[in-house]
Amino acid sequence: MALSSPGTGPETGATSTGTAGPATPTGATGASTPGPATPAGATDKGVPGPAVPGSPTAPRPTRGLLPLLFTGNTAMYALYIGVPGMLLALQIEAIDPAGKVANFGLVSGISAIFATVFNPVAGALSDRSGRRNPWILAGGLLALPVMLLLGSVHTILLVTIAWCLGQAVMNVYQAALTSVVPDRVPLAARGKASAAVGLGLPVGSTVGALLGAAFSEHYRTGYLVFGAIVAATAVLFTACAREERMPPKAALPVKAQIAAFGGALKDHDFRWAFIGRALLVLGYFAVAGFQLYILKDHTDLPAGLSAEEAVAILMPVNSVAMVVSTVLGGWLSDRLDRRKLFVGASAALAALALLVPAFSASWTAMLVFSVVNGLGFGCYMAVDTALVTMVLPRAEDAARDMGVLNVANAGPQIVAPFVASLIVSLSGGYTALFLVAAVLSVLGALAVRPIRSVR
Repeated sequence: MALSSPGTGPETGATSTGTAGPATPTGATGASTPGPATPAGATDKGVPGPAVPGSPTAPRPTRGLLPLLFTGNTAMYALYIGVPGMLLALQIEAIDPAGKVANFGLVSGISAIFATVFNPVAGALSDRSGRRNPWILAGGLLALPVMLLLGSVHTILLVTIAWCLGQAVMNVYQAALTSVVPDRVPLAARGKASAAVGLGLPVGSTVGALLGAAFSEHYRTGYLVFGAIVAATAVLFTACAREERMPPKAALPVKAQIAAFGGALKDHDFRWAFIGRALLVLGYFAVAGFQLYILKDHTDLPAGLSAEEAVAILMPVNSVAMVVSTVLGGWLSDRLDRRKLFVGASAALAALALLVPAFSASWTAMLVFSVVNGLGFGCYMAVDTALVTMVLPRAEDAARDMGVLNVANAGPQIVAPFVASLIVSLSGGYTALFLVAAVLSVLGALAVRPIRSVR
């Protein structure tokens, strides 16, 4: 899994003369002094970029694109939450109950490597092809047979292989879907696009948790349902979201591609955005990935409430809080033209939330954690989404660079299961895990301070 982050704020869509004009391409900021307007297809770093949305050479945004983006992201996050957060955890526990923590960490970590590799590679391939829709469709349709395979295996080795394939096809889908916003949405509308994409996480999480709980005793059917949802959504999106082919890019040698990926991190602001995202995601997934086991082995649940039922309660609570903070945080950051303040504050709030279950194993503490964590993480994803696309080094490499940034999403997920399982094994419980995750969130909050080009 790799969390996606398309979107940005509206104010940079004005020309440098102060009058309304075509939005500056992704990665550019509006000049504050009088001068010629930034030409379509160029960035303020002097690098040729793609045509600006709304210009004569740019594709017109599809009517209804934002609801389609919301639907596409909702389906993706439903699978990302319902499969590893419920079905996969239960399947691994059924195969080897005594070794569930270590095995779950192993499967999650190895499969996350595939997410890390396939996300930027798929983004670069869609850049070269000049198309997004075929990649969205292919990744979505392949999710169905891969989920069928995952539900049919009965050993840890085969579960690992099948879920690696699942990560691969889902990240092909995600990389192309992530790039739709920089491609087709003017900067002046990126705040709304950010909210549409961001809302897919809480809604998809709720759908995933509820479906996962509903099919907790029928793995194979549950896997098929998730695969069918993603496949149907991919068909809907590509059928309804009009796409005009962009100029394809010439193929680069492998060494040049690797150098290009690393080159994005040489940009000062992009590098700090990458570091901040990586730290927060590491802290988040160190805990979130083990939620079912935390509820089974750490939390004092009320009599008659199973861990699976508890997940189905906590996820909607967390999602409602996330929806509120996503919409409010995105709107306020647009209105105040402040990104770093909201990103830092929301990451700090997420750290505060992690302290609650660290010092109390009660069911009430988990409910409080879900609310506060939802408020912090929802606002973070909405506003950091805006910040990220404002610091992309090269507008014409938007998909590739967003893929590089998504390494900060997928990369920590490689480390998180191993780190989490090691901390739990050494400490004998989950309290230390919450504390370590809180420290990582604080460091993520501090990482945005060195960014210079965004307030």
